[in-house]
Amino acid sequence: MPQTITDRRQALTAAACGFGQLALAGLLPQTAPAALPGPAPQPHFAPRAKRVIFLFMQGGPSQVDTFDYKPLLPRKHGQSLAFDDARTIAKTGKRGSSQLVKKPLWKFRQYGESGRWVSDLFPEIGRHADQLCMLHSMHTEGIAHGPATLFLHCGSTNLVRPSMGSWVHYGLGSENDNLPGFVSICPSPGNGGARNYDNAFLPPVYRGTTLGSAGRPATEARIRDLVNPRYQPAQQRQQFALLQSINAAQLASQTSDVKLESVISSFELAWRMQRNAPSVLDLTRETESTLQLYGIDQKETQNFGHQCLMARRMCEAGVRYIQVTYGDSTANPAWDQHSNLPKHADHARAVDRPIAGLLKDLKQRGLLEDTLVWWGAEFGRTPYAQDKGTGRDHNPDGFTAWLAGGGVKPGIAVGATDELGHVAVENKIHMHDLHATILHLLGIDHRRLTYRYSGRDFRLTDVHGRVVREIL
Repeated sequence: MPQTITDRRQALTAAACGFGQLALAGLLPQTAPAALPGPAPQPHFAPRAKRVIFLFMQGGPSQVDTFDYKPLLPRKHGQSLAFDDARTIAKTGKRGSSQLVKKPLWKFRQYGESGRWVSDLFPEIGRHADQLCMLHSMHTEGIAHGPATLFLHCGSTNLVRPSMGSWVHYGLGSENDNLPGFVSICPSPGNGGARNYDNAFLPPVYRGTTLGSAGRPATEARIRDLVNPRYQPAQQRQQFALLQSINAAQLASQTSDVKLESVISSFELAWRMQRNAPSVLDLTRETESTLQLYGIDQKETQNFGHQCLMARRMCEAGVRYIQVTYGDSTANPAWDQHSNLPKHADHARAVDRPIAGLLKDLKQRGLLEDTLVWWGAEFGRTPYAQDKGTGRDHNPDGFTAWLAGGGVKPGIAVGATDELGHVAVENKIHMHDLHATILHLLGIDHRRLTYRYSGRDFRLTDVHGRVVREIL
């Protein structure tokens, strides 16, 4: 008789079927949630942070109008100077295009013992300057919103890759098996859309769970059908037990079915979420003073305040990676002011108090020590004018992001752009470097966080990235 040879892939495939049955076995008694099969993922070394809250400012705030103080800009205002503009080079191949320098529209002030410069757009955040770690030398890939946004979230401008939240969830698992490990609050449907919180080729369990959508009220950001008012809990348990027994029979009838395994896993999590998520999402449990802290009592800050407070509650409940988007419709990414730079003031008013409230709330609850808060966008904006002097163009060559908590040095600034704030020139930090550093703070070696797909090992930082140790 011919010898039966089982290779590694076949063995794992068959084992996967068994894992699904283990999950079912744990669910059917209905006495306690089933443990995930196999050991929980472990960090590569002692982490400084346990979780991340990413505050995504969609569209690209102007660094020279927010956090990157350049005293030379007002003196050069209106002068025609040559710039190596990324967009012009991409379109024409020509360098040294002549552009009119544009001064900041808002004054800068120094805050705290650190003396960090922050513009009048962000007075509330400025009061937390001694907690912030400024990264003034960011640069990235992509000159348009779509590619740059994908690169920010996935480390690639065009290929379908897992999002950062999915990589973090894959590498560390969840702190709370009764909630998703990765949540995206009010994500934008444009500029990559679902790919910015997708699992790509990672197992489906690592895909981000979405709450709401950019451009819609955050009060509508909820999980659909989380509560079933039509049936009593006992009836729902009977329904779920029947469904799972059917799934078990289906699994037993075949060697493997990855899609069915994923469905069973999602049903398992959904069942546990029905018992746990409603209380996490219920902001009526918060005090009036907390709602005021986030600006939920004011019309202009209510929406983003709602998002930031949800982020804190999920952080407190053990969600590993929380992505919070300040965005708008597909056609108008929020901070994208090519022809109306004063509009930055509206966006700043909407987010300044909620972000400051989040930082204060996390600190007073003892959560900021092991929660990394990341503020940033897909790119910055040019120090010269666009559209007859009324706005600024995209700038991937030099912009600012900041971090707080989670093991970073507070009250410092790392890197610098040139004297006009156009190009990163000192201690340059690529987006791959920022990804590598955030993973390092979580206890993950970005070079070792890999997944084999289609015959090769993939990672978030591809073959690039360095840890920015100056901020640790």
